Amino acid sequence: MSVTHPVVPVTGTEIDELCINTIRTLSIDAVQQAKSGHPGTPMALAPLVYTLWNRVMRFDPRDPIWPNRDRFVLSNGHASMLLWSILHLTKTQSVNADYEILGQPSVSLEDIRRFRQIGSKAAGHPEYHWTSGVETTTGPLGQGVATSVGMGIAQKWLADRYNRPGFDIFDYDIYAVCGDGCLMEGISSEAASLAGHLGLDNICWIYDNNHITIEGNTRITFTEDVAARFLAYGWNVLRVGDANDLERIEHAFAVFHNTKGRPTLIVLDSHIGYGSPHKQDTSAAHGEPLGEEEVRLCKRAYGWPEDAKFLVPDGVYQHFEAGIGARGAQARTDWTKLFEAYRAQHPDLAAEIEQMQRRELPAGWDKNLPVFPADPAGIPGREASGKVLNVLAQNIPWVLGGSADLGPSTKTYLTFKGAGDLQADSPGGRNLHFGIREHAMGAIVNGLSLSKLRAFGASFFIFSDYARPAIRLAALMELPSIFIFSHDAMGDGEDGPTHQPVEHLASLRAIPGLMTFRPADANEVVEVYRYVMQLRHKPAVLALSRQALPTFDRAKYAPASGVARGAYVIADAPGGDPQVLLIASGSEVSLALDAHEKLVGEGIRSRVVSMPCWELFEQQTPEYRESVLPSHVAARVAIEQASTFGWERYVGHSGSIIGMKTFGASAPLKELQKKFGFEPGRVVEVAKEVLRRP
Repeated sequence: MSVTHPVVPVTGTEIDELCINTIRTLSIDAVQQAKSGHPGTPMALAPLVYTLWNRVMRFDPRDPIWPNRDRFVLSNGHASMLLWSILHLTKTQSVNADYEILGQPSVSLEDIRRFRQIGSKAAGHPEYHWTSGVETTTGPLGQGVATSVGMGIAQKWLADRYNRPGFDIFDYDIYAVCGDGCLMEGISSEAASLAGHLGLDNICWIYDNNHITIEGNTRITFTEDVAARFLAYGWNVLRVGDANDLERIEHAFAVFHNTKGRPTLIVLDSHIGYGSPHKQDTSAAHGEPLGEEEVRLCKRAYGWPEDAKFLVPDGVYQHFEAGIGARGAQARTDWTKLFEAYRAQHPDLAAEIEQMQRRELPAGWDKNLPVFPADPAGIPGREASGKVLNVLAQNIPWVLGGSADLGPSTKTYLTFKGAGDLQADSPGGRNLHFGIREHAMGAIVNGLSLSKLRAFGASFFIFSDYARPAIRLAALMELPSIFIFSHDAMGDGEDGPTHQPVEHLASLRAIPGLMTFRPADANEVVEVYRYVMQLRHKPAVLALSRQALPTFDRAKYAPASGVARGAYVIADAPGGDPQVLLIASGSEVSLALDAHEKLVGEGIRSRVVSMPCWELFEQQTPEYRESVLPSHVAARVAIEQASTFGWERYVGHSGSIIGMKTFGASAPLKELQKKFGFEPGRVVEVAKEVLRRP
C-alpha cells in the first residue's frame, strides 16, 4: 500500500518545447513590464523546472498542502518567475491560513502581469504564507537549501514515527534548486555537511552551474571543485551537461530516487539567459530586464510571436493538466485512501498526524509542568528550561531539537526514556546534534517547523548573531520556530566581551513578529514555555541565564502567570500608588526587588515591573498597559544587562536606564556587576535621582 514515484511517459518534443518557452516568455515579459527582476535564470532553467514538475514531482495543484507532497525549494529566489510561471501553468490552488482551499488560483496571469507590484502574488522573491505553493521564503542565498535539510530531517522523522508495514504515510522527497551564490554562502556548506552525515537520501539539490554572478564570471572568486566538495560531504554527485536535455535531466532524477543513504547533488550546466543568440551580457541577463529589442530577438529565437505579451498558447494548460495535474491528483487520492485505512488500524497515530498538521496541541500538553518553590539561591534559567522542555517533549510527541554543540551548557538535551539521538540509523531521535553550525541550525529548525514539527535550536545568546538571518526569516514566514539561548548577559564573566551579549536583545526586539523573552526566575521560565508552545504563527527567542537566579516567593510577589501579558507588576508600593517605577527583565528583576525593599523601607513608594517580553506587552490593551505603567508616574528606572537602546519608550525623558553603553569585560560576575552598576545600592541611588527631577 505504498505510494510510488510514477513518471509521465515522454511526449512529443513539440509540446514540451512549447511549455518550456511559455515559462521563459512569461518570465521575460513579467521582468520587462516590472522593469525589475532577473530573467536570465528562468530562461536557462525552464527545461529543468518543466521536467521536474510535469514528469517527476508528486504534487497536486488542487491541494498544494497535502502532507505527503514532494517539496520544491527555489533557493536562488531571485529567479522567482520560474516559480510563478509553473504555479500558474499548473493551476495550483490558493490555500488560506486555516488550511482551506479557496477555489482560486495561487498565481493568476494578472499576478504575473503585476510581478513585483503591491498586492501581486508574484512577489520579487518566493514568500511563504503569501503565495500557496511556496514551501519556504527564499532570497537570502543559501537559506533555501539549508531549510531543505530541515525538511529532509522532518520526513525521516515522520516516517520513523508514523509509517507502519504497508503504510508509507510519509515518503516524500525534497528538491532544491540553487546557484553559485547559494553554494558560496557558508550556510549551504554547514547544511550540506550535516545532510551528508545524516545520509538524507530524500534530498536532491540541483546546482545551476552557469558560472555567472552579478560581478561577472565566477572565475574571479569561485574556482573550487564543487563536485569534489560534495563527494567529500558524503553526497552522490551527478552531472547533466546540457540544461536543455530533458531526458538526461529526467534520468538524473531517476538515479536520485534509486540512491540510498546519501543526498544527491545534480550539477546542471547551463548558460544564463539561454535562448537568445544575440545577448549573453551577464548584468542584463542576470539582474536587469532585457530591454524591448532583446525581448523581441529572444522571442524570435523561440519561434514566438514577437509582439505577444504574457501569451499562454493553446494546449499548454492542458498538457500540464495531463501531466502533473493527473499524476498529482492520483497520488493524493491514493494517499488519502491509504491514510483512511491507516486511521482504521492506527487511530491514535492518525489523530497525532492531524493535530500536528493543524499546528494544534494534544490534550494535556502542559500537564506536570514543574512549579518551583521559593528559594533565595534559586537555579539558572537554563536549568529550569531544561526541566520544562523534558516535560513538554514527553507530552507533545512532535517536539524535537538540539543545540549547536552546546547541549550540556544550554541544558536542552532531552533525557527522558526513549528520547534518543537523531542520527542516520536512528532518524526518530528527539535530540538533534547540529554541530557547530548556528547559521544552518536556524534554517534547519525553520525547515522542521515548515514540516509542522515543533522544533527548537539552541546556543549561547552571543551566537544568535550567527543564527539571526534564519530567525528573521522565521518571523517573516510567521513560523512557530523556537530559539533557546543561554548565557544571556554577563554570567559568563571570565570569558569576556566576546561571549557577553550587549546589543542582542535590542537587535532581536527590532525584528517584526518575533517574540523575545527574558524570564526572571524559574517559574517565569515555565510560563514563557506555556505561552510559546501555543504560538502557531510567531517564532520565539528565549534568553536564559547561565547563573542561578533567585526563585521568587510567589506568596509575597505576584504570580508568574503575568508573563502571558509580557509585563506585570510583580511588587507594588503600599496602597498601589507608586512614586517610582523600577522596570527590569531577567536577572535584573531580583536586583530591582532588592532595591524596592530598600526604597519601601525608606518610605519611598516604588513599584517593580517584570517585563520579560516587550512585544507581548505591546499587544495588550491600552488599559492594561496603563495599569502596569501609569502615565502620571514620570519617575522611572529601567534595569537590564544589555544595550539601553529602546528602553526610552518605557522610561521617557524623565527616567533613567541602568544598562550597557559599552562592551563587557573579562572578570568574575560580581566584579562585573559592581563595575557596570548592577547593584541594589546603585538602583536605589538612581531611583532617588529621578524622583528629584522636576
